[in-house]
Amino acid sequence: MSKAFPDFEVIPAVDVQDGEVVQLVAGERGTETRYGDPVAAAEGWVERGSSTLHLVDLDGAFEGERVNADAFESIIETASVDLQIGGGIRTVDDAVDLLDLGVDRVILGTAAVETPEIVADISDHKPGAVMVSLDAKGGEVVVSGWTESTGLDPAEAASRYEELGAGAILLTDVDVEGQLAGVNTDLVERVCSAVEIPVVASGGVATIDDIRDLREAGAAAVVVGTALYEGEFTLQDAMDAVGE
Repeated sequence: MSKAFPDFEVIPAVDVQDGEVVQLVAGERGTETRYGDPVAAAEGWVERGSSTLHLVDLDGAFEGERVNADAFESIIETASVDLQIGGGIRTVDDAVDLLDLGVDRVILGTAAVETPEIVADISDHKPGAVMVSLDAKGGEVVVSGWTESTGLDPAEAASRYEELGAGAILLTDVDVEGQLAGVNTDLVERVCSAVEIPVVASGGVATIDDIRDLREAGAAAVVVGTALYEGEFTLQDAMDAVGE
């Protein structure tokens, strides 16, 4: 599929708010369930066989600057797997600093929408290292911690960012995020059809069948949070199912 995702992957989410791993419902602050220390969570997923970790500074996403940097830097120093990190990365310098620390992909959401050329600028530093986060709510891309609609169509936006040098797209279905409500394969298929770069799906995964459905829809990988933390299935079971 790509250098980043040669095989389909199941990627555990380590979303951090106030220094703890949390999962939000539909992206709304105040709905979080807490799951403890992020460094311990990351180590646990690596021990269970994860090849990639998905790290998000939720405080950074809402407030526009990285808030939980210390926890993430500890993970970067110790984790021996691919790392993709987002939340509060608003400048080229922010992104380059993280890439120089050893992060494999930086995830840009609000910054990519507000200043599209940032994708090209960072890609010049490290080609393929930008993953543009397209968070879809009601069929439109939303930004600023899922609080502001942009009017952009996710598939059209994905194509635009591919042209600017993005190495991958992270497609989050905010309407079902954190609710164990099932996945929207139509949205994933539309975005996957619009680009050649990998599309990583996120949001709504409740069962291993949901993961299979996303793979069939064309996703190169899937990020899973609530279902793994709540024990709906194990990471090993999910990896075994898509490795069949």
